[in-house]
Amino acid sequence: MDYPGDIRLAAAVVAHRGRVLLVRRSETERFLPRVWGVPCGKLEPGESPRDGVLRELKEETGLLGQVLRKVGESSFVSTFRGHEVKNWQDNFLVRPLTFDVALPLADQAHRWLAPGDLDSVDIDDYNREIVRQAFH
Repeated sequence: MDYPGDIRLAAAVVAHRGRVLLVRRSETERFLPRVWGVPCGKLEPGESPRDGVLRELKEETGLLGQVLRKVGESSFVSTFRGHEVKNWQDNFLVRPLTFDVALPLADQAHRWLAPGDLDSVDIDDYNREIVRQAFH
């Protein structure tokens, strides 16, 4: 059975006027359905994290952005077809260049929230920490 080795990811903390963009995952997602978080996704083979984060931002939200700086790294273990997989993630602070959010699935949602208002949505501790990295 084929299953991936280590997975490389990049996350975008999109900040504008003291607020951060959060996206609610679809209820059809296998990983954290209906949970809020920052746009994030897997890197393509040979893709740099800086290029990947902007590609994922465009795919997941329709937004164009500019990487301001890397704000940290994180890792977690997930399960793929019964096997544990290590995920390595680069986290970036991104300035939006466009503002018309277009989400791929109808049951998704987005909000611009101040970092102090994250408790108003169902956000996991992992995403909360990514936002903290970017704003501190």
